Amino acid sequence: MKTVIPFEGRSQYVDTIDSKKRGSACGPVTAAAILNHYEKTDYGINELYKMLGATPIGLFTWRLLKNLRRITGQRYDVKKVQNIEDVKRELLAGRPLAMKFDRWFSFRWFSKPLYNYHWVPLIGFEEKPDDLILYFHDNGQKNRPSKIRTVSYKTDQNVLTFIKIVPIQKD
Repeated sequence: MKTVIPFEGRSQYVDTIDSKKRGSACGPVTAAAILNHYEKTDYGINELYKMLGATPIGLFTWRLLKNLRRITGQRYDVKKVQNIEDVKRELLAGRPLAMKFDRWFSFRWFSKPLYNYHWVPLIGFEEKPDDLILYFHDNGQKNRPSKIRTVSYKTDQNVLTFIKIVPIQKD
């Protein structure tokens, strides 16, 4: 089974982002892309960078959770997703997640993940007989826009963190 959510990726290397922040703007860019998926509102990355508490070494998970909850108030449910079945359920429902690769703070120093430390919007998955392939936007590079890439869940599961950012439906 394969599912990929139609999603507009963003680059952390666009000229509108402060040049000093571009290398560590993956967290704010990921959050803005997911919020934009629901709201069609363009969040200023430089402002979001500051509001989320991003630093030159990146955006810690606890800060993303705490500060994004504060920024979105009662409009969004922002939570860490603990297991891959819940991740798949979110994706099947058409809801992208923030996914973090973190070799350093997960204490997997000798592992060889796709990224050492990087936030990306997770937009899909494909079940294979012996693995789960995850589809995500990579947030671009200095000379190209964001593009869809894949990673093996089996290979990188020990360095991955998933955060759901879902609008709360008002009755």
